[in-house]
Amino acid sequence: MPNANYKVPVPVNEPVKGYEQGSPEKKEMKAMLKKQASEKIEIPMVIGGEEIRTGQMADCVMPHNHQHILGQYHKGGAVEVKMAIKAAKKAKKGWSAMPFEHRAAIMLKAADLLAGRYRQTLNVATMLGQGKNAMQAEIDSACELIDFLRFNVHYAQQIMSEQPASSPGIWNQLEQRPLDGFVFAVTPFNFTAIAGNLTTAPALMGNTIVWKPASSSVFSGHYLMELFKEAGLPDGVINFVPGSGGQIGNPVMGSPELGGVHFTGSTAVFQNMWKQIGTNIHNYGCYPRIVGETGGKDFVFAHPSADVTALVTALVRGSFEYQGQKCSAASRAYIPANLWPQVKKELLAMVGTIKQGDVTDFRNFMGAVIDKHAFDSIKGYITRAKKARGKAKILIGGGCDDKKGYFIEPTVIEAKDPHYESMVEEIFGPVLTVFVYEEKDLLKTLRLCDTSSAYALTGAIFAQDRKALIKMKDELEGAAGNFYLNDKPTGAVVGQQPFGGSRASGTNDKAGSYLNLIRWTSPRTVKETFDAPRDYPYPYMSTR
Repeated sequence: MPNANYKVPVPVNEPVKGYEQGSPEKKEMKAMLKKQASEKIEIPMVIGGEEIRTGQMADCVMPHNHQHILGQYHKGGAVEVKMAIKAAKKAKKGWSAMPFEHRAAIMLKAADLLAGRYRQTLNVATMLGQGKNAMQAEIDSACELIDFLRFNVHYAQQIMSEQPASSPGIWNQLEQRPLDGFVFAVTPFNFTAIAGNLTTAPALMGNTIVWKPASSSVFSGHYLMELFKEAGLPDGVINFVPGSGGQIGNPVMGSPELGGVHFTGSTAVFQNMWKQIGTNIHNYGCYPRIVGETGGKDFVFAHPSADVTALVTALVRGSFEYQGQKCSAASRAYIPANLWPQVKKELLAMVGTIKQGDVTDFRNFMGAVIDKHAFDSIKGYITRAKKARGKAKILIGGGCDDKKGYFIEPTVIEAKDPHYESMVEEIFGPVLTVFVYEEKDLLKTLRLCDTSSAYALTGAIFAQDRKALIKMKDELEGAAGNFYLNDKPTGAVVGQQPFGGSRASGTNDKAGSYLNLIRWTSPRTVKETFDAPRDYPYPYMSTR
């Protein structure tokens, strides 16, 4: 057997394609848009490499045209969960024993396939099924997922290269074993890259996976499974089991073989899963690892010295890209009174130019929100703001129309009360709430920003005054796991800004870094002694 000391390629971030008029990528994307929109596919579960059909069907629809069905998928339940756990257990021995360089090669092959032949398949599935425009899809389902696959291999090798010191006559070694049991990956609708990473990161470290995708992203999840299969992932390593949260989650939580949870989604769901694990802790064969990234109430805080145009651009991009459906989206802003007149003028003017509609029309900056539930929830905040006289006022937007697609206009609310609901609660939609503070109340308002929300995911501060920038950064030390100076609070890049937050925002295990990968290993220390002692007495025993 070859015994080379393999070194994986040094990763670099995948370049983002521009999709300019006449570019080859735009031509390829438009052709794929036409193809996928004209089809209606059937999506089975994939368990142990076998396609499983239950006949319990649900639709995959376009958010911007919810009458257009892209496909139908088979929903699983307790029976299929049991099958998936059995398949994961069966696959684990061979997968974990596979030399690391071969597991790495599968991930690197998946990255290259995605950078090439699968790029527009995943981009377009994300556009049509999850409502992203071309650029947001390119950044997510192509570039970010490619980066996760390549950088995770690099970080995994670094982790395995770390070895303990050895004293004379002894060789100490540190092995990185997979966790006991299987890993339950629960993935959200809003990032195809997150779905790819939450499954492949623990798999790279030798674990096998039961994967429950969000119901509104099963369409792209189907194509991810095709990508993994072509890359050479063995059957049973990742088991694709769509279905309702309770029908899938409850039997998984009840399994004695649960070894870990890799989650991105709502805070309430994550807390309930943690509670279930605690209740069942005596039944498990190990203490399950729990890794989760949940909600956010992400802020932009402006100092009186802030560059207004840069600030306004960050507010618009941070709040309204992908309809505000990012955990990191700018949802609240604190603006000093001296800047507010100019900020308000430029902000309303810029928002007024935003075009919204069908994501296949490349002139549109915004599409529709993901589904009826999201539409109704976001509309509720807007409706209440319209009635909140003296507490809040809608400055622009507020229109909601779900006749054809789930469209909500980019909306800016000015709140007179910094504790008004849209200033402190996660909305997950295209709604930005602004609170105007007096310049003399800078410190007071910074502390208000830090304490008025339960979350601590992302945040941004704007100031041209360097001393003020330092002061603001220090005051908001605990308010965000990803913190930005003079930039929007979205757009973390793998290998550059490892992503995650604390407080109600999750366990802050930093996807896109070694910090996440080490959560999926169970280390073993091995000590080998070359010339062991041959009698029990110690030297001190030779005299009285």
